[in-house]
Amino acid sequence: MEPPQNGSNLTGNFTNQFVQPPWRIALWSVAYSSILAIAVFGNLIVMWIILAHKRMRTVTNYFLLNLAFSDASMAAFNTLINFVYAAHNDWYFGEAYCKFHNFFPVTSVFASIYSMSAIAVDRYMAIIHPLKPRLSATATKVIIVCIWLLAVVLAFPVCFFSTIKQLRVRTICYIAWPRLSADPFTYHIILAMLVYVLPLVVMGITYTIVGLTLWGGEIPGVSSDNYQSQLRAKRKVVKMMIIVVVTFAICWLPYHIYFLAAGWNKELLRSKFIQQIYLSVMWLAMSPTMYNPIIYCCLNSRFRAGFKQVFRWCPFVRVSDYDELELRAMRHKVARQSSMYTLSRMETTVVTVCDPSEPTAHPGRRSLLNHQHNGCSNPAKSREVTYMQSDPKEEFC
Repeated sequence: MEPPQNGSNLTGNFTNQFVQPPWRIALWSVAYSSILAIAVFGNLIVMWIILAHKRMRTVTNYFLLNLAFSDASMAAFNTLINFVYAAHNDWYFGEAYCKFHNFFPVTSVFASIYSMSAIAVDRYMAIIHPLKPRLSATATKVIIVCIWLLAVVLAFPVCFFSTIKQLRVRTICYIAWPRLSADPFTYHIILAMLVYVLPLVVMGITYTIVGLTLWGGEIPGVSSDNYQSQLRAKRKVVKMMIIVVVTFAICWLPYHIYFLAAGWNKELLRSKFIQQIYLSVMWLAMSPTMYNPIIYCCLNSRFRAGFKQVFRWCPFVRVSDYDELELRAMRHKVARQSSMYTLSRMETTVVTVCDPSEPTAHPGRRSLLNHQHNGCSNPAKSREVTYMQSDPKEEFC
């Protein structure tokens, strides 16, 4: 992610043509600082919500954890540095950070977009093929590690060829490609295909199929007793992730167009307003890192409850009893029923189930068969208590 470089600037200039007036620097500073503050703080809260609450440790949320980590890291390590260099076109941070500065954004974006792709595939399998085996926690962690390893491989060329050069009045950080005329354009084509076009096509196909199933058909493998509640829950998850993906696609499109156009026609880099265009494009590309926590908070009740707990010191934030229960871990106990062991899921009510084959000498215990659970009573003729439990891996929120 290097700022525009005028061809003559690589050989030396007596003046720095990229110096901006103070008022413009101040405006851009506010814009980029807002990304840094909201993205880092917001994504750290998201990470805390997932890691500190067992109920949030699902397959989907592990990928969201990886997405939040990559977003927070890119905002922390690259946003302001990129702004300072783009605003002044003078590199103050040494050769080692020059390599890291060009390397890490590619790695982070790759990890972000493929975490979203993994969520899309996981949602597809959960909704379209609910009876097939799901990812375990170990398999999820292995996939996350593989994503980062592939990201490092993709970003290695920019790290290897990145260097600094001292000119007459300033220092530049740039990628010294072996073939300066062709290699940058080729690399950006590969980059655009791997971190933009391909994953968006995969997510577009999977979410289209999932959307048609959720909004236009019947969910496979869902019982009629709890159909509507499960349908609403699945729709909320998919709707939120579609918003995250569409936001990413819109914000990163100008970035890829900019670099492909500049590689195709290098005269564009000599334009009078190219610096302002670059700052605008880069700000827009960085901005999803601060949008995602806001989207989670607005569209997911459990993330919203977590944010309320963090900001409960604010006078206008009220944490209700419902919010307290949202992130509370579910308790499970094994209940014996007619020589069978079933898993009973409980939140705030402890239910004791008796074996119908046992003697009737304890009428008080037998009466528990008709005990109300969360306001729903069992039929009087029923000899067992049944709980409709969704797959824990389905519990995104």
